[in-house]
Amino acid sequence: IWLCIFGTSVYRGLSKGIKVLSDINLYLAFVLIAFVLLAGPTVFILKMTVNSLGLLLNNFFRMTFWMDPIAKSGFPEAWTVFYWAWWIAYAPMMGLFVARISKGRTIKELVIAECFWGTLGCWLYMAIFGGYSLFLEANHIVPLTQIMNESGQFAVIVATVKSLPLSKIAMFVWTVLIFIFLATTVDSTAYTLASVCTRRLRGDEQPARWHRVIWAIALASVSIGLLVVGGLQPVQLSSIIAALPLTPVLILLIISGIKMLKEDFPHLQPKKEAIDYRPAVSYQQQSVDA
Repeated sequence: IWLCIFGTSVYRGLSKGIKVLSDINLYLAFVLIAFVLLAGPTVFILKMTVNSLGLLLNNFFRMTFWMDPIAKSGFPEAWTVFYWAWWIAYAPMMGLFVARISKGRTIKELVIAECFWGTLGCWLYMAIFGGYSLFLEANHIVPLTQIMNESGQFAVIVATVKSLPLSKIAMFVWTVLIFIFLATTVDSTAYTLASVCTRRLRGDEQPARWHRVIWAIALASVSIGLLVVGGLQPVQLSSIIAALPLTPVLILLIISGIKMLKEDFPHLQPKKEAIDYRPAVSYQQQSVDA
C-alpha cells in the first residue's frame, strides 16, 4: 500500500501528486490532534503545555549543552546528537526542495515559514500527544512505562491511540497518517535527487517520471531495509554517519548563500560615506584667498 501511495504521488509530479498528498496529510493531522485535545483531558493537556513551555524557556541552554558526563545515561548521544545529525543530513535536500516549491515567494516569507510553521506543527503534536500520554501514566489508566520496558516504543504508541474514544477510527487515521508522512518524505527526497541528477533542468521544468520513480524505489528500499534490520538504532546510526561529511558542506552552503545574496542585492548593503582626505586649508590661507 505504501509503495503504491508514494509511487503514484511521485509519478504524477509536484502539483498533481506531492501537493495533493501533502494537503491530505495536513488536514488529517490537524483533525487527529484536535480530536485528541477535545476527547482527552483538555484542561490537563493545556496546563501541561504551558508548564512544559516554561520549563523549556527556563532550562533551554542547560538542556542544549547537557552531555550527562556523570550518570552516563546515553540520552544526549541517542537523541540530542541524533536530531542534530538528522537535520544536518536532511538540510541540503530540504533546502533544495523548499526552494523549488517556493517560486514567487520572498526570502523573508521562506525563512519565516520554515522556522515557524514546521516548529509549530512539531510543538503541537508533542504537546498534545505528550500531555495525553502523561495523563494516562500519571492516573494509572495505561501503564505506558511498563509497556515501554517490555515491548518498546511502537507498542506504547499503539496503546496510547487505543485508549482514545473511537479507538478503531483513531488507529485507522493514525496508520494512514504514518503512511502519508513517510510517502511525502520519500517523494520530496526522490524529486530533489532526480532534479539534481538531471542535466540542464530549467526552473519551470520537472525531472523525467522514470527518473523520479527510480529514486523513490531506491529510497523506499533503503528505508525498509533499515527498519527490518534493527528498528530505530540503524536509522540513528545512518543519520550520524551521513551528517559527518555533510557538516563542512553545510558550512560552505551558508557562506555561499550569504555571498550570493550580496551579489544579487548590492543595493541593500550599507554604503560607506566618502571621506575627504585632502589636507585642510589653514585659516590664514582662507583669509588671503578671500
